[in-house]
Amino acid sequence: MSVESKLADLGLALPQPPQPLGSYTATSEAGDLLFISGQLPLREGRVIFQGRVGEVLTVEQGKQAAELAALNVLAQIRHYLGGFERLDHIVRVEGHVSSAEGYFDQPAVINGASDLFAAVLGEKAGHARSAFSHNQLPANAAVVLVVIAKIRPAQ
Repeated sequence: MSVESKLADLGLALPQPPQPLGSYTATSEAGDLLFISGQLPLREGRVIFQGRVGEVLTVEQGKQAAELAALNVLAQIRHYLGGFERLDHIVRVEGHVSSAEGYFDQPAVINGASDLFAAVLGEKAGHARSAFSHNQLPANAAVVLVVIAKIRPAQ
């Protein structure tokens, strides 16, 4: 079953990959690794989830923000590779969470991304992960995901 059909089963679809917000590329290949620049919870060029988790947003909304950022990661991978056939697996996920003072459950928020990757990528989803707390993130985004994936050579 394809990534797109698994997403459809969840009522989701991959968006167009967001354009970088600055002077950098969305993806960069080095050897068998694909580095995906920080992805925000963007939809149609607009940050959907803004503000700090535990202050403006609930944990559930934070998880939804992480899921949306993960969809954008997948969109970047599909765009760069032309599909998911060359994707070997997700190696590392860094989840950055805009957090209220005293909020310490960043891993629960980033589960929104990890759970989505597991649901649509299966065995290709296994990854090491870190979750970080920040006072503020670019564009007042609730979450930023930075991902490294292992890819197979082009045929």
